Amino acid sequence: MRRALGSVRARATLGATLVVAIALVAAGTAVLLSLWSNLSGQAGTQAERTARTVAADLAAGTAYDKLSLDHDDRPVQVVDESGRLVAASEDLERISGTGVTAVRPQATTGGDPDDSAAGEDGDHSLSPGEIDDDVSFTDGSATVEGDEADYRFAAVRVEVDGKGTLTVHAGAPLSAEQSAVSTALTVMLIGFPLLLGVVAGVTWLVTRRALRPVEGIRAEMAAITASQDLARRVPVPDTHDEVARLARTTNETLAALETSVERQRRFVADASHELRSPIASLRTQLEVGAAHPELLDVDGAVEDTVRLQRLAADLLLLARLDAGERPGDARFDLAELVREQAEGRVGVTVVTGAGAEVEVAGSRTQLGRLVANLLDNAQRHARSEVTVTVRQEGGRQGGGRALVEVADDGDGVPVADRERVFERFVRLDAARSRDDGGAGLGLAIARDVAVRHGGTLTAGEAAAGGALFELRLPVT
Repeated sequence: MRRALGSVRARATLGATLVVAIALVAAGTAVLLSLWSNLSGQAGTQAERTARTVAADLAAGTAYDKLSLDHDDRPVQVVDESGRLVAASEDLERISGTGVTAVRPQATTGGDPDDSAAGEDGDHSLSPGEIDDDVSFTDGSATVEGDEADYRFAAVRVEVDGKGTLTVHAGAPLSAEQSAVSTALTVMLIGFPLLLGVVAGVTWLVTRRALRPVEGIRAEMAAITASQDLARRVPVPDTHDEVARLARTTNETLAALETSVERQRRFVADASHELRSPIASLRTQLEVGAAHPELLDVDGAVEDTVRLQRLAADLLLLARLDAGERPGDARFDLAELVREQAEGRVGVTVVTGAGAEVEVAGSRTQLGRLVANLLDNAQRHARSEVTVTVRQEGGRQGGGRALVEVADDGDGVPVADRERVFERFVRLDAARSRDDGGAGLGLAIARDVAVRHGGTLTAGEAAAGGALFELRLPVT
């Protein structure tokens, strides 16, 4: 049961059914109340009409025993100021709701003089022969000719000369109103469950159809997880709704994950290959030295060890960058950092812009490594000269950028390879061999460090025809 209610389809169906049920109950209650009010109002109008007819006869001087009180089996009472019943319908057997339970006129002692006295001492707010415009309504019951029923009673006052103020109570049956309300209630009790069933069924089917693509996405994701085949993609429904956007986003995520995993696999394979060479060379030299000490190439062993150390450091730095290591927020002068890295390098000229220092924020160590890698790459391919320019583009306000340009007078980078040079373990030609060109990680590390610091690193052509690398970083 809990599993069934845990599905989106079941919750949507239950929610829609409850909302419709609440709305139907509220609407049904309002309809019944309105129907009862309208029909009761009609019964009250009929009762008032009867009461005013009798009051008109009394105002005209008609004697009590001459009154016509049989109006379609509607109970009528005439009460004087003292609350004494002076006239009533002939077939009236029982009555409640009018304030007077008597059904037979009460005999008087003293005759008309008492009535006159009552009239003189009574309420003279009405003139003789005048019928009060106000009417009051009450609900009650009465038995007429053995039939008991509920009635709406109307009370109308009339001033009669010599008799004082009389009150006429006339009733109109509520049986038609009760029957109509009962019929409406029966229809609702039968129709509402059927309507709720239709709503639940339609909601279930519509939700099932709407969620079918989601189930397809879930099933495909489960299959991808089981097979670990990141080349597969989830089906995209031919719609323009949220489900289609979810499928496209999922495929984009799978594509990014596939690229990342493939990149990691290539990185591990290339790293293993790159490490294998210096380790094998070092081992060979050591084994030869152990067997023939006079043949030990100490300088070569040291060179292989240093190369192995640098490669391990590069791999560790790339691992930290891939893990999302934050660059920090230390502020320093980028021009000073460039001068420090260029110091002692043959053929490297540093040109700085006039004005204030170029201040950036981040990891001084990582940015120093970036500049050093660019200088190493430029010196490796330059014929005679490397020029480094440091300046600031734009103002400090409104998105100014620090610019570092590293240009050499070598052969340059072909246009088709200006993005490829930033890939890991990439060497464009034989000149970039493992012996003198490194493992092909320097520019990849430089690009990653630049991106981590919110900057860019691009390759272009220098004025002298060689390679031009442009580093842009946000200034602080």
